[in-house]
Amino acid sequence: MLTLNKVMIIGNVGTEPEMRFTPNGNPVTSFRVATNRVYTTPEGERRQETEWFTVVAWNRLAENCNQYLTKGQRVYAEGRLHTRSWEGQDGQQRSRSEIVANRVLFLDRQAMAPVSGEGGEEAGPSEPEPTVEDVPFPDEG
Repeated sequence: MLTLNKVMIIGNVGTEPEMRFTPNGNPVTSFRVATNRVYTTPEGERRQETEWFTVVAWNRLAENCNQYLTKGQRVYAEGRLHTRSWEGQDGQQRSRSEIVANRVLFLDRQAMAPVSGEGGEEAGPSEPEPTVEDVPFPDEG
């Protein structure tokens, strides 16, 4: 049976990216992204709701995100939803759902280049405009 685990978000980077290294030396960068939804209540009042996501990038994608992303920048992130669990210092079980990114697009003009983590083009801000191949719905076979 075919299954799918894919998440796509567009929002604003809410924290400066933080890069760490695994014991094997693999870079991993995490950052938070805020998305907003504006709606009108039945009473006619307009409200805004903010949802926060943690995005995790690995290897070359992690390096590019750490180098080029800054707090406040608009970003598109695509990947899979992953929930990890651990035991806190107080002995309580904790869990967190994260987006493990395989693609990040910098949407602000100063950094409008795609960055891909799995077999795609890897680019920094000096690269040309995204092409048709950079559309966030690739045929992944």
